[in-house]
Amino acid sequence: MLMASFTEAWTLDQVHRLPDDGNRYELLDGELFVTPPPSHAHELLASRLRSILEPYVRSHQLGDLFGPRSVVRMFGAEVEPDLMLRPSSEVAAERWEDLPVPTLVAEVLSPTTAGRDQGAKRAYYQRVGVAEYWMVNGVTRTITVVRLRGDESAATTQLVWQPAGATEALVIDVAALFRGVLG
Repeated sequence: MLMASFTEAWTLDQVHRLPDDGNRYELLDGELFVTPPPSHAHELLASRLRSILEPYVRSHQLGDLFGPRSVVRMFGAEVEPDLMLRPSSEVAAERWEDLPVPTLVAEVLSPTTAGRDQGAKRAYYQRVGVAEYWMVNGVTRTITVVRLRGDESAATTQLVWQPAGATEALVIDVAALFRGVLG
């Protein structure tokens, strides 16, 4: 007879004691997620997207862009998005949880993270109040945009983004982004 096993929920203290071994450790609703280092294509997509966003974010004074090793830490959870935009703070905070909620989070989907990014992390970003969440999918060459109010759209040719505070929209050539990285 098989018995169900129960695994105790992880805490942030336990996660922070894990080794710095190149893996990404994330905690959502007491569940630990371990992700190996990303592929070159994954990092290149994130880097190219950041290079498109940076001048726009800077010119419209929308906040600060953060990449890997920066976290969203709220409600006892900690996730490490590929890219996020947070409103600027007057002074540098010592703790991530003292910063404003990101206005934009982007995750580049990979075989090891796609299910989590489309499920648990999507729900978490909505729960904490992220205004817009982008799922960048190199397989389908789409960027799926999920807004806090619940609407969702998939961009394959262009993505038009005009967050609060911007006087004009940024138009991203989605097809060119993927072509430039994936051929």
